[in-house]
Amino acid sequence: MLTIISPSKTLDYQRPLITQKHTLPQFISYSEKLITDCKKLTVDDLAKLMSISPKLAEINHERFQNWHSDFNLNNARQAILAFKGDVYEGLDIEDFNDNDLQFAQSHLRILSGLYGALRPLDLIQPYRLEMGIRLKNGNNSNLYQFWGVHLTDYLNKELSKSTHPTLINLASNEYFKVIKPKQLKATIIQPIFLDQSKGEYKVISFYAKKARGLMSRYIIKNGIDKSNDIKDFNLSGYQFDSKRSTELDWYFIRNHQ
Repeated sequence: MLTIISPSKTLDYQRPLITQKHTLPQFISYSEKLITDCKKLTVDDLAKLMSISPKLAEINHERFQNWHSDFNLNNARQAILAFKGDVYEGLDIEDFNDNDLQFAQSHLRILSGLYGALRPLDLIQPYRLEMGIRLKNGNNSNLYQFWGVHLTDYLNKELSKSTHPTLINLASNEYFKVIKPKQLKATIIQPIFLDQSKGEYKVISFYAKKARGLMSRYIIKNGIDKSNDIKDFNLSGYQFDSKRSTELDWYFIRNHQ
């Protein structure tokens, strides 16, 4: 069983590392190709391409110019420790021990516009390159075209290690779109998180993002390798709703007091 999540725009390279263990990204040669294109972009180009402020564009322009493939703990940090956002707030890795990190390394993948697919302990240098950005590269007009076949083949290879290949999709739509589901040789389970609001249950973006992190944490902390065990997920008040759920879409609801 493999779980996928999205990266975050917000990064944290300041807090102390909880481990020195690290690995290198498996698609680094592909990242270098993208970086070559990104280094050609001006600050104004980046501001328009990413729809960000001039200040943020300047920061990311500098990141691209300084990026190089000699990764070490002085210029990079592990992906699971570098990303900081709603999903990673839910994941809350501060109390992860060596066993947790080892399980995560084998069972969790982070999709990335620049790095393709990251294992939690893969080192990354600071960047911002969302999957949905229309970055022209070679014969490709966007990152979906650049990564699509490569990431689907990669996930198939990873999933083939399991007797019953199952993918738990906790990534956002923007990132999951890079995968070609029909070519994926696995059962794809889609957890959906609903929160009660004004008398009805609905997906509330902020809560749903954090819930994806919470479920990732639950899977890792409990060493879950069978999808049915996810139905016992109960962190932060969520409960599996068998009535709403289908074979592949699993609903988890939460009542707000």
